[in-house]
Amino acid sequence: MIISAKNIEKSFGELKVLKGVDFEAEKGEVVSIMGASGAGKSTLLQILGTLLTPDSGSLTIGGTDVLKLSSKELSAFRNSSIGFVFQAHHLLPEFTALENVMIPCLIGGKSTKESRERAESLLSAVGLSERTTHKPSQLSGGEQQRVAIARALANSPAIIFADEPSGNLDSATKQEIHSLFFSLRERFGQTIVIVTHDPSLAAMCDRTLVIRDGAFERQ
Repeated sequence: MIISAKNIEKSFGELKVLKGVDFEAEKGEVVSIMGASGAGKSTLLQILGTLLTPDSGSLTIGGTDVLKLSSKELSAFRNSSIGFVFQAHHLLPEFTALENVMIPCLIGGKSTKESRERAESLLSAVGLSERTTHKPSQLSGGEQQRVAIARALANSPAIIFADEPSGNLDSATKQEIHSLFFSLRERFGQTIVIVTHDPSLAAMCDRTLVIRDGAFERQ
């Protein structure tokens, strides 16, 4: 298993959001997580993505016990091994599409030349080779999400975590983004974990898990 989480618990004050959740995903698998708002989907995704620390439980990613890493080690691990796509694109507005995709490469220690070549290749892969010099404000919502997906792939991570990646898009653009995830999986082989409310996206995935009141429903 590339991801193995066991007995994950998380509370915020008196509210227990996750109640002993187990989660596993294999290399190259696309798994969707569904559930009502407040059920714990995004909290679990943030813990799996090492953005949030659980109160208890264990988490191994690619054989690494990530809960034992120092803050500096965890940041380096996250940059090299994990990509994120959020509902809000989180692109830096002052930078072009190309520069936004280059940033994780530069942080990871690649040269400017290598980072540029990687970003150009990825923007081509997501169908934006003609939009590399445009800033986010000059791009449609769907194009911004394509840039965000390219950025998530910048350092060839083993895993992509996506939180409502098509939640802000119209139906036609939404289908394009859904299809893009799966074409990229075929091309690059990442494991993809997607939190979604969209049954059409969930239906495309290899597996769907439903979380209710902080725990997965029995399949």
